[in-house]
Amino acid sequence: MDISIIVVEPKYAGNLGAIARIMKNFGFNKLYVVSPSFDINNDDCRKYAMHAQEIIDKAEIFENFEDAIKDIDYVVGTTSKDSKNEKHHLRKATDVRKFAREIYKIEGNIGIVFGREDYGLLNEELKKCDLIVKIPASEEYPSLNLSHAVNIFLYELFMNKYKERKRVLADGKEKEKLYEFFRILMEEVDYPEHKRENTEIMFRRIIGRAMLSKWEYHTLMGVFKKAINAVKKK
Repeated sequence: MDISIIVVEPKYAGNLGAIARIMKNFGFNKLYVVSPSFDINNDDCRKYAMHAQEIIDKAEIFENFEDAIKDIDYVVGTTSKDSKNEKHHLRKATDVRKFAREIYKIEGNIGIVFGREDYGLLNEELKKCDLIVKIPASEEYPSLNLSHAVNIFLYELFMNKYKERKRVLADGKEKEKLYEFFRILMEEVDYPEHKRENTEIMFRRIIGRAMLSKWEYHTLMGVFKKAINAVKKK
């Protein structure tokens, strides 16, 4: 398993430096930064990183979110806005503690994505995530400081690191193929067009929560292929 911490469009160098320090505290070293508003090698960033400056030195910079997740097999988005409506799948979130108990069962490249300090991740970015995770907090003010959120998140992962046996996860390309077949099946059965996008997001979240193994992926693909062929023959 390889876990990357992905920070999207950070505004404050101090926050990114603090994130690097937190990563080293809990044994993580791969940092991806999407379109930062500052030079990540500036004095503030290095000052807050303290003895974790090598994480800043090795950080990879990306121009956009899509490039940052291109080689990620399992994309985990974070949000402070959890939808309580079962039909609103975009922000239907899993508790961070539950996620931390499950994540080490799997293999693959995992990216944990943290959004902007002021408004988090965009809906278009959340749509590309396999799973959405939240940190429970007061409903009066659930939005945490960016580096504080990373701290809690990585602490939970650290505490569960060696508890679970790993399994081989379906990779990103395999899951995208599965989603493609799901879209084709919806078209073939004439599923209402205005419902397709939300239903696909729901399916993506279901697969994300399941942490699909390669064996499960191949089984589902076999079912989808037979279903599509059966519908086409009618």
